Amino acid sequence: MMKKTLLSILLATTWISLNEFVRNELVLKTSWVGHYGQLGMSFPSEPINGALWGAWSLVMAIVFFALSKNFSLWESFAIGWLAGYAAMWVVIGNLGVLPMDILPVAIPWSLVEAFGAVYVIRKFR
Repeated sequence: MMKKTLLSILLATTWISLNEFVRNELVLKTSWVGHYGQLGMSFPSEPINGALWGAWSLVMAIVFFALSKNFSLWESFAIGWLAGYAAMWVVIGNLGVLPMDILPVAIPWSLVEAFGAVYVIRKFR
């Protein structure tokens, strides 16, 4: 039981991390760098930032795992996405560091990312 729990969380963490990396470092990097440049800042992409996003991915996987114990696939996905992704964008938008032009790509991508994480958890737990 514990092995399956750890496996499902590890696989979901990997899925989330890969999606975050590809979306933000490869696909949307130009938007991030440009927006931060307009703010007179450098876009943070040092290894420590990657490690912190890895920790965030682990936390999200744990949240999805916990939700999936008490809710359906769709409910776990919706609650987790709202609590993790939508809330993050509201916060960083409020801080002025969210480039709004990424949202048409980031929102649907994050929906697939979150759904995939919950699906993986339910499949392997």
